Amino acid sequence: MRIVVHGQQAFGKAVLEALLKRGDNVIAVYVAPEKPGQKADPLKDAAIAAGLPVYQPDSYKKPEVWEQFKSLKPDLQVMAFVTLFVPEEFLNIPTHGSIQYHPSLLPAYRGASAINWPIIKGEKETGLSIFWPDNGLDTGDILIQKKTPISDKDTLGTVYFDRLFPMGVEAMLESVDLVKAGKAPRIKQDESKATYEGLCRADNAHIDWGKPWEQIDRLIRGCNPAPGAWTTLNGAKLKIFDATPLPARDPKGIGGKLGEVVVVDADSFTVVCADGRFKVTRVQADGPKVGAGEWAAAAKLEKGARFS
Repeated sequence: MRIVVHGQQAFGKAVLEALLKRGDNVIAVYVAPEKPGQKADPLKDAAIAAGLPVYQPDSYKKPEVWEQFKSLKPDLQVMAFVTLFVPEEFLNIPTHGSIQYHPSLLPAYRGASAINWPIIKGEKETGLSIFWPDNGLDTGDILIQKKTPISDKDTLGTVYFDRLFPMGVEAMLESVDLVKAGKAPRIKQDESKATYEGLCRADNAHIDWGKPWEQIDRLIRGCNPAPGAWTTLNGAKLKIFDATPLPARDPKGIGGKLGEVVVVDADSFTVVCADGRFKVTRVQADGPKVGAGEWAAAAKLEKGARFS
């Protein structure tokens, strides 16, 4: 089967290398074009190292791009982290069509921030889908899905890099095998259960210290490492990546105004929220991420300071 890998970044590279390692016949690679001055994509580097032709169109809506793809005589397009819109005129060129990875249990959490939002919204489970893309946004038929729990300690980083990334590579290989065997299902998505969430941007990540600790905790974890939950002190932004909630059991468990710093230690500082406090342990101001105590010492943070 003549396979074309289409994707970018570490996930695209991992899928390509996994297919090559087990001897699949990968004939070409499509990669997102680099911006001026940007380093070559890891998938592009891996493709060149493997001696594969690399194509980087800036749009997949052009007939000449479709003709180029047809000339490769592909049997299957494996899409591993594709952010440009790819129309059906391109998707349907391979003999067996195209399959795509998405890091949620479709039809829930369609969109580009499919790992952030389940954590922020308090889901106990998420997963991945390999599906047959169409002209909609993450609306195509499902091929296979894999589930993973979300713990009360998970972050965007742990859910993706520890589980959805490696599970996704394995699911891609399993899906290719099903296509080869003629046993790949096409299961319609249940539109009554569909959700779409917009991109989780910095504007979504502002910490409101007037919220309950559960909401703040999920926001911090769901935005770690990107876009980074943030607060401000005297107008300056501070991103918070690691913080332990300290739910109040009596009035002393709050003991301050919303956003007020009530403890400053060598390795942390503690901030008041609606129903408890947060012991903050890792932050980022203008430079790299550092321990919260180190930042507090440099910023001369004192009890009584107030974040907003």
